[in-house]
Amino acid sequence: MTVQFRKYTNQAGISEDYFKVRAFFVKLGYKEYTYARWDWMTTHTYLEKEAIGHMGLWEDNDEVVAVATIDGCLGQAFCMTLPTYEYLKKEMLMFAKENMAKDGALEITIEDKDFHFQEIAVQLGFVATPKKEFDARFDIEKTSTDYTLPEGFKVISIKDNLDLYQYGRVLWKGFNHELDGEGEFVYTEEKRKAYEDEMVRPNVDLDLKIAIVNPEGNFVSYCGMWYDRDAGFAVVEPVATDPEYRKLRLGKAAVLEGIRRCKELGAKVVFVGSSQQFYYNIGFRPYLTSTQWKCR
Repeated sequence: MTVQFRKYTNQAGISEDYFKVRAFFVKLGYKEYTYARWDWMTTHTYLEKEAIGHMGLWEDNDEVVAVATIDGCLGQAFCMTLPTYEYLKKEMLMFAKENMAKDGALEITIEDKDFHFQEIAVQLGFVATPKKEFDARFDIEKTSTDYTLPEGFKVISIKDNLDLYQYGRVLWKGFNHELDGEGEFVYTEEKRKAYEDEMVRPNVDLDLKIAIVNPEGNFVSYCGMWYDRDAGFAVVEPVATDPEYRKLRLGKAAVLEGIRRCKELGAKVVFVGSSQQFYYNIGFRPYLTSTQWKCR
């Protein structure tokens, strides 16, 4: 059967297309865009929902074999294929350039070892930029997951306490919104609903969403872990610590507790999309680099 092209549904959130694309990423394995990144984007509060209908799918016998996806908004694209369908990449990049640009500009992320795709990008008028993405790897069977907590602090999961206010608050503080002058965290019904959509949905294991709680009962550090048995690897996304509680090794504890729980489920390796010293210090090692290419 020949490969058929169609656009992704206009329906944001958990749809039939969401499941089909997720199955594709699970089968693809670890690349510059993963099933966890797909899950995180699908219900993320910052997703441009009107942009998802611009994504493209290529199917063979009703199975998705290639995806041109945004990363939350137009202007940023990834073109991913199963190994035997790499011949589609030129068609995919042409589609992305036509349908996924923002104000005429498009950046495409390409793995640095994918020389074939780099050549296609050059042919279509793209040029590499200094912008990089870095991925690091944690070998669970060879690396310690031991950690300690200051007295009075404890580890919980969101399954233990589905407190959406505390979840939103620690991410707001941890990603420096207050330090950047955006003001204190304001909890609204709209935010509550958005956080609920992120957490209470298929393919989210709340037991792997780890929070460190201070003696006053506030979430002060958070690590979101993703694990799929069929994919065979876990992914860290996101990690955030309240600035008032940094340098207490709380982020380390949250990440290692998440990794420990993934190990209990059968994971042997964990990836994170980062080159921060924080991750290297707790046992991650450099694994993969990709570059953002832009239209000339």
